Amino acid sequence: MAFEIGVLTFGEVTEDPTTGELPSPRERMRETVELAEVADQVGLDVFAVGEHHRTDFVASAPPVILAAAAQATRDIRLSSGVTVLSSDDPVRVWEQFATVDLISGGRAEIIAGRGSYTESFPLFGYDLADYSELFAEKLDLLLRIREENPITWSGRLRPSLDHADIAPRADGDTLPIWVGVGGTPASAIRAGQLGVPMMLALLLGPIGFHEESVRLYRRAAAEAGHDPDALRIGLTAHGYVGRTSRHARDTMYPYFAKGMADNNHQRGRGFRIPRQAFDAHTAPGAGLLAGSPQEVIDKLLAYHELYGLDRVLLQAGFGGMPQKEVLDGIERLGSEVAPVVRREATGSRSGGGIS
Repeated sequence: MAFEIGVLTFGEVTEDPTTGELPSPRERMRETVELAEVADQVGLDVFAVGEHHRTDFVASAPPVILAAAAQATRDIRLSSGVTVLSSDDPVRVWEQFATVDLISGGRAEIIAGRGSYTESFPLFGYDLADYSELFAEKLDLLLRIREENPITWSGRLRPSLDHADIAPRADGDTLPIWVGVGGTPASAIRAGQLGVPMMLALLLGPIGFHEESVRLYRRAAAEAGHDPDALRIGLTAHGYVGRTSRHARDTMYPYFAKGMADNNHQRGRGFRIPRQAFDAHTAPGAGLLAGSPQEVIDKLLAYHELYGLDRVLLQAGFGGMPQKEVLDGIERLGSEVAPVVRREATGSRSGGGIS
């Protein structure tokens, strides 16, 4: 499996900490589609949009954004990152992403997650007490919809289906469905038991933060009769590819700090990160993908060696970084980083001894 590199955005609407300017939702939406267009032009593999339901994000409807991106791109895969499946309906999720798949000529994917932001639960009438059960039940239904049509299904938290005809179908034989895992062991075990690809999310911490999740995933897959070596593992992490190490960190820090303070899970209760701590999180053994092209290459290969990854999505522009800088970083990711990482990583799947 070729090593895939892409970009992820949440479509934040954040005040620029250096100019005080706040982009309009229309401007941020236009810029979001432009990210996909440029990522496609520089040869990246995946463009993903994460779902959030607050006025400081524009991405409450990722399939709509991805449909627009499909018309502006030719080759790049188009994914959610994540679809908050617990507070959505699997039938509607399938219909929307199968539609994107048809529009894009078979380039759509779903990364389904439980949701670390919880605004959508009360918004759509779901009880957070059912947080885990909602996801397990709805993931079961979504995977069943992919495999069979018409479908007969029953669960506890969603009305049953009796020979339901669910359309449209995907453009090709299937529509890839990944499970997003933020560090909860049960989520990694579930993904392994189901034999579905796992997408890890790393906010801050060491490169080895997810070693236990990967070990549990592979063990659960093997115990369920799946070949662990055939299963795909990906990672999302914040980052920026600068001209130099200093340029990358100087450019990224004020916006990343602003995003952590303003756009974190609870409004006004974000995590404040001083510059010294930020720099520590960009060091070789730490998780942020911020640095010169060579530094990012080295870190991506280190992730690959440790986890056996074959996909990384770099979350670009978090905290309202100006579009020019974001696009410059994406261009360097596609032209200077991706070709080297693909060449070095492809054909050398490694799990770092994790089993």
